[in-house]
Amino acid sequence: MTEAIHPVLLHSCCAPCSSAILEWLTQNGYAPTVFYFNPNIFPAQEYLTRKNECQQYCRKLGIPFVDGDYDHALWREAVKGLEHEPERGLRCRACFGVRMLATAKCAQRLGIESFTTPLAGSRWKRLDQIREAAEEAARLTPGTRYWDMNWRKGGLQQRRGELLAQEGFYNQLWCGCEFSMGHLTMRAPEDLPSYVRDFVKQLGSAKNKEGTQPASPSPVQSPIVPPNHPFRKTGALEGEKPERRS
Repeated sequence: MTEAIHPVLLHSCCAPCSSAILEWLTQNGYAPTVFYFNPNIFPAQEYLTRKNECQQYCRKLGIPFVDGDYDHALWREAVKGLEHEPERGLRCRACFGVRMLATAKCAQRLGIESFTTPLAGSRWKRLDQIREAAEEAARLTPGTRYWDMNWRKGGLQQRRGELLAQEGFYNQLWCGCEFSMGHLTMRAPEDLPSYVRDFVKQLGSAKNKEGTQPASPSPVQSPIVPPNHPFRKTGALEGEKPERRS
């Protein structure tokens, strides 16, 4: 294994998406620290399932893990008015802004210049939105820079699939937030986690009642988190000290 000489903060959305990237980093001279900050995930039970799995995987690999705050209500404020935006639309851009700013602030606090994210390895995400959000976060946070890496390439997608099967990772059925769960109404209830069945049933009832998806609200001037937003001032930007394992 190559000697680790380059520290990097990896914002992790989950263990499956981070696994191949962490393997690549440790094999190519990088010393990753994982920052888990995903207040978009709904409900809290799903958040804990994903976070705990990521934390356990980092513990297994001996990689430092930083546990960020979870405040879904504050996240909802950050995407207010964008609830009916489609996936990959303005709501996702605002969500990336919240999470990347928190990541940059954590990197600054830990003295790690470079940060990156496996969100840039997902075929379901827009790379341009992630890049824009992360580069803006770096500009707002002196001493940090976004490592703009396309984690879809270099065989990492295939390796991700191999590690998912090898590790028996939890099978996530939706992106994260409640606005990404509409397709679950097409699944049998027994295929869903018990803690979302009632919510998905309500989604299905609302869809049947309305007939069509409500029209999207008028676009806001900017999906970027404003300077006075609580996410810029609370502990959500700081996280905790990394849990280190030998």
